Amino acid sequence: MPVTVPFANYQNDIYLRGLGGERPEIPTNLDRLEPLAAERLAPGPFGYVAGGAGTEATVRANRDAFDRWRLVPRVLRDVAVRELSRNVLGTPLAAPILLGPVGVQSILHPDGELATARAAAEVGIPMVLSTASSRTLEDVAAALGDTPRWFQLYWPKQREVTLSLLARAGAAGYQVLLVTLDTRLLAWRPRDLDLAYLPFLQSEGIANYLSDPAFRAGLAKSPEEDPGAAVLHFLAMFNDPTTSWSDLAFLRDHWSGPIVLKGVLHPDDARQALDVGMDGVVVSNHGGRQVDGAVGSLDALPAVVDAVAGRAAVLLDSGVRSGADVIKALALGADAVLIGRPYAYGLALAGEAGVAHVIRSLLADLDLTLALCGCAGIAELDRGILTG
Repeated sequence: MPVTVPFANYQNDIYLRGLGGERPEIPTNLDRLEPLAAERLAPGPFGYVAGGAGTEATVRANRDAFDRWRLVPRVLRDVAVRELSRNVLGTPLAAPILLGPVGVQSILHPDGELATARAAAEVGIPMVLSTASSRTLEDVAAALGDTPRWFQLYWPKQREVTLSLLARAGAAGYQVLLVTLDTRLLAWRPRDLDLAYLPFLQSEGIANYLSDPAFRAGLAKSPEEDPGAAVLHFLAMFNDPTTSWSDLAFLRDHWSGPIVLKGVLHPDDARQALDVGMDGVVVSNHGGRQVDGAVGSLDALPAVVDAVAGRAAVLLDSGVRSGADVIKALALGADAVLIGRPYAYGLALAGEAGVAHVIRSLLADLDLTLALCGCAGIAELDRGILTG
């Protein structure tokens, strides 16, 4: 059903508030958020979010990929009403956008993931919660209310902890499991290394572990009594580099909903995901944070879409900064996109209100750009609208 109130109306709201002398607290151009966040945050937290692996060539490749494709608008088409909604893996989306998993949000704002969840609920956009959350998955679910939520899993070495996290996520109403595959080891990240900054060492971003009964059962003393030992226990199990395709059967046996694999860039891996019964993939290079010199996510998207051939959901993240970016990804075959750094910077700059502003700005930009390209709905988008 077409949206009752177009997302584009956020533009009118801004102009009308301007009549009273009010201007947006933070920019509407999401590309301008990063330098402002650099001024607001301490070097460690800012570098942790903004930085990438090695020379950060992959971070640049993500934006270069979007810039190479150009939209070819059509004219004289009725676009008075636009249809942006979509259903992905049983999750109703008012627009094909989800808040991607960003861990350790407490380093950006004291309310961390709770502020993000409240903003997501206010605007009506689903949130994907990171395992590496600063707040427990139960508390974030409560803040989300009826808003759809997905849970992102960093696969621990101890299966008892994995089972406990899956059970907790299911009980808290997370509908889709998103398994990150590209972070089985932390990459060489010079920004973090030069500052010797890793927030987990300060007990940031490990609330789901510290609150987990299976994790706590492996400690000689409680995290409250010996926080240092709890951190070391977490670091020892954070991710398992020995996992392989055959291990996905374990997740399927213990998760009743859809499972999506995040970090797929090669079409053969997409085909393998389907062969082992996965429900979707996220074409992602982790925002350039894991492999230096890797292919941009958007560059990898068409081949993955062709390999999947409509048999599973295909999502994309890494580098999305505008409504035009979302349209390009959808035109190349993505079912939806996930955003990360933009809303993280919104959180750093203005808390819950900053996240809500970022989401509304992106939605309005998407709505307007779709109309100006001559499309009355996202279902009309295909590669014919692109040149590059």
